[in-house]
Amino acid sequence: MDPSIAEAAERIAVRAPAELERFVAVSSPSGDIAGAEAAIEVAVSLAPAGARVERAPCSSAGHADDLILTLPGSGAGRVLLLGHVDTVHAHGDHHALRRDGDKLVGPGSVDMKGGDVLALGVLRELARRSGDFREVALLLVCDEEWRRGDFIHTDRFAGWDACLCFEGGELDDNGDEGVVVRRKAAGTLRVVAHGRSAHSGSAPEAGANALLALASAARAVAARHDPAGPAHLTAVPTVVRCGESFNVVPASGELLCDLRADGLDTFDTVLAGLPEIVDGVRLEVDLLRRWPGMDAREPTAALLAAAGRRLGRSIVGTARGGASDASYMAPRIPITIDGLGPRGGGAHTPGEYVWEVSLRSRAEVALAIVDAVLA
Repeated sequence: MDPSIAEAAERIAVRAPAELERFVAVSSPSGDIAGAEAAIEVAVSLAPAGARVERAPCSSAGHADDLILTLPGSGAGRVLLLGHVDTVHAHGDHHALRRDGDKLVGPGSVDMKGGDVLALGVLRELARRSGDFREVALLLVCDEEWRRGDFIHTDRFAGWDACLCFEGGELDDNGDEGVVVRRKAAGTLRVVAHGRSAHSGSAPEAGANALLALASAARAVAARHDPAGPAHLTAVPTVVRCGESFNVVPASGELLCDLRADGLDTFDTVLAGLPEIVDGVRLEVDLLRRWPGMDAREPTAALLAAAGRRLGRSIVGTARGGASDASYMAPRIPITIDGLGPRGGGAHTPGEYVWEVSLRSRAEVALAIVDAVLA
């Protein structure tokens, strides 16, 4: 390993557990302005001296402004570091970070406050070598876990040399350091049923049953499920809400389905296959969320090889199904690499955790990739 990488990773790793503890101590469910502001306050306190602090409008209305920390330099490269401070965990489920053997357990620890800690560490290390870059920015957003519209920051950073996103890291099947260079597109399909109520005992035929119509729609969505097909489509009904009383034909309801595929256009075929009316019930169909796919395998291959040589061990590009803000940046910044955060597990569950040892090893990976980009 390049000695400068080892030394920088050591400085990051020594501070990382305490910094993660501070981040996890803040409960910041997506959409909670006070929680987001508290998390951003932590981030600003960990930023290097001389970083310009900017608050930019969030992509989602009703959220706290996003944070951009910028370092100017006298070199030639521009690198965007990317993360988010919001989590899926409600305030009532929040608890402080705790140790469980080699694990650091806490809500949002791997998705993705552990990644934020590493990104801030990388930013501090880059502040020590401003002659190596023209500009480095860290963008921390407040709405990644539940965004319905587009990502508004893509134009600002279009054409930069690299986007490095710090979602949770991994090892591949051979035990090599894995980073994410391919993601599926993701969509949340909603079907709203508009039927007609009636007494289910004395006059059920007078009603139009929204529950049965939603069941028909769920079967239609599931029939499109084809993970081995050309688009690798997964179409899974996940939530249904319908009915208010055991003896009333339900007049309305809602169905949610999770869609994943190689490209967004595949979702249109799912929508086109849904009926407009089922036994007198009108079905209203839309996509609440549309996350683009990402495929940076080709443009990142040579760079990952160069970073591996600096690191002294292999860095391999992997695929992941979950959505990420890196997918929005990839069409505008071909060198987009995700999964640079620490390794862990249990994301979105009460037992979410980070492997403490990975705070150092993944800092090494991120620093090696930054070096390869700036070289």
